Amino acid sequence: MAPSRWRGALTAGYQFFLALGVLVANLVNYATARHDWGWRVSLGLAGAPAVVLFVGALFLTDTPSSLVMRGHADRARAALLRVRGPDADVDAELRDIAKAVEVARQSEDGAFRRMATRREYRPHLVLAVAVPMFFQLTGVIVLAFFAPLVFRTVGFGSNAALMGAIINGAVNLGALLLSTLVIDRYGRKVLFMAGGIQMVIAQVAIAWIMGAKIGKSGEGAMAHPYAVAVLVFTCLHTAGFGWSWGPLGWVIPSEIFPVDIRSAGQAMNVSILLGLTFVQTQSFLAMLCTFKYATFAYYAAWVFSMTVFIALFLPETKGIPLESMGAIWAKHWYWKRFVSDGKTGVALT
Repeated sequence: MAPSRWRGALTAGYQFFLALGVLVANLVNYATARHDWGWRVSLGLAGAPAVVLFVGALFLTDTPSSLVMRGHADRARAALLRVRGPDADVDAELRDIAKAVEVARQSEDGAFRRMATRREYRPHLVLAVAVPMFFQLTGVIVLAFFAPLVFRTVGFGSNAALMGAIINGAVNLGALLLSTLVIDRYGRKVLFMAGGIQMVIAQVAIAWIMGAKIGKSGEGAMAHPYAVAVLVFTCLHTAGFGWSWGPLGWVIPSEIFPVDIRSAGQAMNVSILLGLTFVQTQSFLAMLCTFKYATFAYYAAWVFSMTVFIALFLPETKGIPLESMGAIWAKHWYWKRFVSDGKTGVALT
């Protein structure tokens, strides 16, 4: 639905409001921490955004691609005019959508089977798995969950640890806001590279400080300046995530799938993302207790690997209409052996 020139910023808004919710939750936790009944307030207020989501879902409209696929071309045109403006020329875009839908209808296989078995969808399958996996392996999600515990481990008191989590959340929010301003100007890969390098440096620094001051036993004492340094590098790591993997972990999957496998690709992406969220949150404490500072070196190694992967295997998608996305795979140095222009999208013009 989003215009291609604004698609990155609008999709990045999803992660922005997730981060806003995390920040608000941390503020509520900090405000209620001194009261015995505080946990009831924190838990009960979680129902408020659920109500907003339910009411908002009632007003969602179908996408033009979905309407065309179900034979409602007039409604699809009306939906495009509603988004693009009443005076916009949407006929060319509607023709591209109809062409992509027609290509999808020519196949009798299910979307999941097409993506898993057909050679021309190999890059989409790889990225449907790799992007959510790498998103989780940045370590930011578990750090957001367990930030107060990590800060207490390095020597902060209870209230200071909660305040550290708030500061970290605010940094994340600011970085996400910055990403919405530059994502469609500088492109996806520039942000991936800059954020990846920043996260690696921050994670290595945290691992070095904790290893030098707390040690392998985890029983060493850390002076206050070093604890503050851990907080600073944690915020640096979070900022790198906030303008790279944070928004782009949602933007890239929303862009790369052709219409005939888009629903399957997005479903696979979100399923892997949520499944790994569960695995990570259940295993992070055990990792931290067992490996101590090496936990952060582990995540640094993953961030380095994913940055190299993105540099080599992700084509730039800035400003490319969704219905023309197939052409960028056909021109990529590696994926062109699997994809041709006519297979997964209309040609770029």
